[in-house]
Amino acid sequence: MAERLHVGTRKGLFELERRGSSWEVAGTHFLGEPVSAVLEDADGVLFAALDLGHFGAKLWRRDAGGAWRELPVPVFPPKPDDAGDDPHPWSLGKIWALEPGGVPGRLWAGTMPGGLFCSADGGTSWSFSEALWRHPERRFWGGVAGGEQPGISAVLVDPRDPDALRLGVSTGGVWASEDGGATWRVINQGMHADYMPPERCGDPVAQDIHMLARSAADPEILWCQHHNGVFRSSDAGARWQEVTAIRPSKFGFAVVVHPRDPDTAWFVPAIKDERRIPVDARLVVARTRDGGRSFEVLSDGLPQRHVYDLVLRHALAVDAGGDRLAFGSTTGGLWISEDGGESWTMPEARLPPVAVVRFAAA
Repeated sequence: MAERLHVGTRKGLFELERRGSSWEVAGTHFLGEPVSAVLEDADGVLFAALDLGHFGAKLWRRDAGGAWRELPVPVFPPKPDDAGDDPHPWSLGKIWALEPGGVPGRLWAGTMPGGLFCSADGGTSWSFSEALWRHPERRFWGGVAGGEQPGISAVLVDPRDPDALRLGVSTGGVWASEDGGATWRVINQGMHADYMPPERCGDPVAQDIHMLARSAADPEILWCQHHNGVFRSSDAGARWQEVTAIRPSKFGFAVVVHPRDPDTAWFVPAIKDERRIPVDARLVVARTRDGGRSFEVLSDGLPQRHVYDLVLRHALAVDAGGDRLAFGSTTGGLWISEDGGESWTMPEARLPPVAVVRFAAA
């Protein structure tokens, strides 16, 4: 089980460690600065992406036992003259996703706007996925709440083949590459976007993918928390089926899957669009252990009266063992489970709004 947890917030990165039977804040980093992505790899190397607004995106790396050092951030190419009608900026807003690439030194970064970058040297330099950015369908990606640009929030690397990728794009669909990003195709068959006009409900690039997840035990099975439902694929994303048994609602942002059981997944449901708060102001976690045919609503240890916490895309995590989970909220709540979600405890810490929660690699 992982003994260390990283929590990225609007005002810094908090490092928690398990001490005895409790979790305690063991370190604070970048206090006062918004953290948009975090990753600790199997070698103990920790990456933290900052979203400094006017001062731009920043990326930092800390080797095991070492000090923080700043890395270059991914850079978009210059916007050509013939791209004047492109509705999206050709410049980095923020790093939204960081994932290990399955081979030593390789690192993937998904950004807002929807650029994909790869580093072959642990973040020292970056290459841009021109094929995805220049795909004709990319210009039809929409925006997300608050007027932000479409972004790549999920990068799934197939554990059987590091060049097989699946991307989740907010208002842009699920995208697949089998050749390390040299070519791309959109794979959303079976999804529907109820917020679109009827004639565009099944439009692949109109699908708002909040988050994707998969289990290493069966990489063919993918789970998706979509804007208007939960979907599951049993063929690596080629076709999707809606999961209708989830309760108390089908809306949410986050999903994680048990690393050894692809039929077990967790969600944090909410009321969508107009409110974006927990159903009945009760904070619960929805868990399926049979591939989505049924769900349990887990609440032991979670507040059940006058609760208005929202859990964002990257703020729910499961460790490599599959028993420890953690999630943080937009009101600074943080809860940890040691038993697969059956019960939850809250560390003694009042945190800023949480954007990302990540266990250290086991």
